[in-house]
Amino acid sequence: MTQTLLIAGDINLMHVTDPQIPFNRVADTLRKADLRFANLECCFYEPPADHSAGSEGFYASPAAGRALQIAGFDVVGNANNVNYGSDAIRASLSELGKLGIPSTGAGLDRRRARLPAIIERDGLRYGFLQRTSVYWPTNHEAGEMSPGVAALRGHTAYQLPLHKLSPDIPPANRPGVPPVIVTWADAQYLAEYVDEIRTLRSQVDVLVASHHWGFKEDVLEYMTEIAHATIDAGADIVIGHGPHYSLPVEIYRGKPIYYGLGSFSFHTGHGGRKHGDWLGMLARVTMNNGKVSEAAFEFVRHNEQNETVICDLAGEQAGLEALRKRSSAFKTRLEVSGNAVVFRAAD
Repeated sequence: MTQTLLIAGDINLMHVTDPQIPFNRVADTLRKADLRFANLECCFYEPPADHSAGSEGFYASPAAGRALQIAGFDVVGNANNVNYGSDAIRASLSELGKLGIPSTGAGLDRRRARLPAIIERDGLRYGFLQRTSVYWPTNHEAGEMSPGVAALRGHTAYQLPLHKLSPDIPPANRPGVPPVIVTWADAQYLAEYVDEIRTLRSQVDVLVASHHWGFKEDVLEYMTEIAHATIDAGADIVIGHGPHYSLPVEIYRGKPIYYGLGSFSFHTGHGGRKHGDWLGMLARVTMNNGKVSEAAFEFVRHNEQNETVICDLAGEQAGLEALRKRSSAFKTRLEVSGNAVVFRAAD
């Protein structure tokens, strides 16, 4: 039995007044899939007073949530840096419940924030878990008795390049040499997450691990550390999102890793500023009897009307070549298949 899973990047529905608009141009593509997942980077919440556009809470009208339903999204992740504030998280989870859309990654307490979402399709059980390594340091991570997101902490160190690390970076024997940035996942958080994946593995046929992480276009060490650890623990597919760039892809132990899908519907960003002409990815994973048989993606953009559109690959050669070059560092080969790009482990 063959099934297709479509996975979208960041969806932010701020200022959406007509829920028919955002996914009108991609609805046919989405409907052809057996299952659809996305990272929901906003809260369906109406604050009791005027809300400054400069505030970091991304609040969308509850009515905008209908857009997810119209597009056919079956499950969403809520663990990210803008699902923020106890009241906003409570309201958003309630609204998703009214829409009948299961979610993972946020909850009324830590235990519920970490719970997976499990969806069945034609006898196959799909499990979704989401964590964020990008979040605010106060009152954002779910606590024992407080609402919040499911976090997976990361750490940063700034290391002096005391040795010749690469041809373009001299050793630190002169003023002004920049430090090497080193990142790693928090050992306790990662161990707890790995245990949860192992537990979920016994309950589902297909396991998707989703992560909000990253900084600009870099794939940092902690991202690869988490991605590999989740696959070692039993994940079938690893999805990254957060930086709003299309990041490299990798095949690790036969399983696909999308380090960053970028945006899928994101017209308004931090500080109320309009997002530019971003290039995102819509992941397509083909399952054959519960096993990954092909991992691919199509490029997506948005237009002035805030409609998400599938790109003509012929017009995105610069983006494709940049992604091909950066993915080669992960020993991954990109192949064009019609308007899609399939990726495989390099020989």
